Amino acid sequence: MVQFHLRGRGIADLRVLDIMGRLPREAFITPGYANQAYADNPLPIGVGQTISQPYIVALMTQCLTLTGTEEVLEIGTGSGYQTAILASLARRIYTVERFYELAESAQAVLARLGFDNIEYYIGDGSGGWPDVRTFDRIILTAGIPDIPGPLLDQLADPGWLVAPVGPETSQMLQIVEKKEGRITTQSVCACRFVKLIGKYGFNA
Repeated sequence: MVQFHLRGRGIADLRVLDIMGRLPREAFITPGYANQAYADNPLPIGVGQTISQPYIVALMTQCLTLTGTEEVLEIGTGSGYQTAILASLARRIYTVERFYELAESAQAVLARLGFDNIEYYIGDGSGGWPDVRTFDRIILTAGIPDIPGPLLDQLADPGWLVAPVGPETSQMLQIVEKKEGRITTQSVCACRFVKLIGKYGFNA
């Protein structure tokens, strides 16, 4: 996976490559799909959601340019795989999941793997973390029609946000930077994610 799907497609962040080479992806996969754990494609995890393909996980993580000191907000815990990677590369992770079943399962896996720098919240993530605070980095693991204002408010200055933005059928992976009060956006590549449901996202 690392050699062909990540390095072979331009992932160059050595910390990202290292953790994705060590983290057991099969621990986050529905048993019926375990034999596809390291294939470069998304897989269903229940309640209409998916675990993203390894390349996209690596690309989004690389775009965050983590050094190990950051507090990161993740919108969409899902299987917990992206959460585990973030928790390995940043100081503390705050993750939001709207589906109780997924949140419960992810917490169990992450606890079993020994992660203790993660805080969880179950609810609508489109409005960000429920408490008033800011984050050095924010990542959305579901498609959003536009970047919600509350998430921009919770992004530190300076700070970076990575999200798939666009209509339900296809999105553009974007890097949003806040610096000295200004917001700039860079498009990375086309992508397709499940939609983010919520007050500032898509309707159910």
